[in-house]
Amino acid sequence: MAKKALITGVTGQDGSYLADLLLEKGYEVYGMVRRSSMEKFDRIEHIKDRIQIRQADLLDQYSISKIIEEVQPDEVYNLAAMSFVPTSWDQPVLTAEFTAIGVTRMLEAIRAVNPRIRFYQASSSEMFGKVKEIPQTETTPFHPRSPYGVAKVYGHWITVNYRESYGIFGASGILFNHESPRRGIEFVTRKVTYNAARIKLGLSKELRLGNLEAKRDWGYALDYVEAIWLMLQQDEPDDFVIASGETHSVKELVEIAFSHLELDYKDFVVLDRKFIRPAEVDLLMGDYGKAKKVLGWQPKVHFAELVRMMVDADLALLKKDYRL
Repeated sequence: MAKKALITGVTGQDGSYLADLLLEKGYEVYGMVRRSSMEKFDRIEHIKDRIQIRQADLLDQYSISKIIEEVQPDEVYNLAAMSFVPTSWDQPVLTAEFTAIGVTRMLEAIRAVNPRIRFYQASSSEMFGKVKEIPQTETTPFHPRSPYGVAKVYGHWITVNYRESYGIFGASGILFNHESPRRGIEFVTRKVTYNAARIKLGLSKELRLGNLEAKRDWGYALDYVEAIWLMLQQDEPDDFVIASGETHSVKELVEIAFSHLELDYKDFVVLDRKFIRPAEVDLLMGDYGKAKKVLGWQPKVHFAELVRMMVDADLALLKKDYRL
């Protein structure tokens, strides 16, 4: 009998790739979406007839309990959150409701309906923030530097708490930045690749960015969702850092994207202070050694390859949209 999986945030980058992966593995896949006046299903359009969409909301305990009662999943992947870090400064309370308290609502529903359900919590490298050591591991202390990071720390520890208090199989993946052609346009990687492609096609003349020296550990989302799945296949629940083990600056990202299009970024990139965060995280770089040892996981796609893949995808998308 096929395993059943429920994915919150199924319409997002990670949720759509995870749905692809689980379908390949023969799962019956259910996706949880919020009722919204603007439904965005573009990332799952190609599999919409193969997954079952259910409406529920991380702000509403009853709807969460109801969906888990109806679906009776073997595995729950909690990928839904208010995921754009800069917005968390503008909406800190809402961020806490979704990204922190929402995790408790999910865990409470599992505890009430069926405590044997395996639960994955999407933790984040933003929890490290003002880093205490480089590289960061599963035991590095947290010091978040944004309302989003703070909310993710709560979600992480409440998962640990339910694991230790109630014996729930709760695993957390501390995922470092991971990108793909399905990344939202507001994130810096996609903002760069999309706008570089626009400039190449003569649709834009400049790209405005904030801190070019900001560094991140960037990987490929499809690699990372494989790690997510592996965490719920283990004998015991645990927490894992999933990262590339390398760090790159926004400037490097820009250089690779523009040079792939045979452009000099200095001719087009404009520095704009409005894109600089109130508090910046320090050097985020993850050590995926534990994931390699326990899960047998390591990243396959490297940074420059990822950036070029995203540029090519955006170029093709824009040509199609503008019939170029």
